[in-house]
Amino acid sequence: MKDFRIAIVDDDVNIRQIVAAYLQKEGYLIDAVGSAEEAFFLKEQAPPDLWVLDIMLPGIDGYEFCRRIRAESETPIIMISARDEEVDKILGLELGSDDYLTKPFSPRELVARVNRALKRWEHMRQSASQSALASVAAPAPGKNSAPEGLLVLDKDKRLVYSLGHEVEVTAKEFQVLSLLSENPDRAFSRDELLTLVWGYDYFGSDRVVDDLIRRIRKKLNHIPLETVWGFGYRLRKMEGPNEG
Repeated sequence: MKDFRIAIVDDDVNIRQIVAAYLQKEGYLIDAVGSAEEAFFLKEQAPPDLWVLDIMLPGIDGYEFCRRIRAESETPIIMISARDEEVDKILGLELGSDDYLTKPFSPRELVARVNRALKRWEHMRQSASQSALASVAAPAPGKNSAPEGLLVLDKDKRLVYSLGHEVEVTAKEFQVLSLLSENPDRAFSRDELLTLVWGYDYFGSDRVVDDLIRRIRKKLNHIPLETVWGFGYRLRKMEGPNEG
């Protein structure tokens, strides 16, 4: 984990210095900025492997920054806040943060959570590159046109198509779609999805599952992705030449 780069986004210079010192002691590369606007610039210049993100920032707040980051990547985000309100934690987790700490917190606890999040992230990336995930249907070899069908997953390129159009999805959205499509008609509980996609040591609300499913439905509103009320979700089997 020694080559991981971590970005600290907090307008409190003392917190930035303390957190940076502890994480540097662990061997991490550190960038520290005081606003989301600076963080966006940092993302373009030196994208981090994990964000330590304060909620209460001047200008663009941590919630909005988290939302924008999560719309384009699954880079781990640990939110920190001076407010110990359940609604704040839930909102942060629903927007896609991986963990949540309330100020004041122990820097050692933050380090432990950073280590855990990066271990899970690295495992996910390795699994994605090595796993032979079964797809609903593979694009026909030698064809340049996008495949037809309600849902087509290209496991090698990690691409998703629907009705002849490529659909942009995040890493976790692809994992969930792969899992559900490999097991048509099977209902998965929220806890199962958390364990299989986020990892057995995930710490946070199962509301992140609901939020991810909502994003998938918005992008792929033709597929039969059903809610099993009080339990979880299932993808109905799709008939046809490119589904199944």
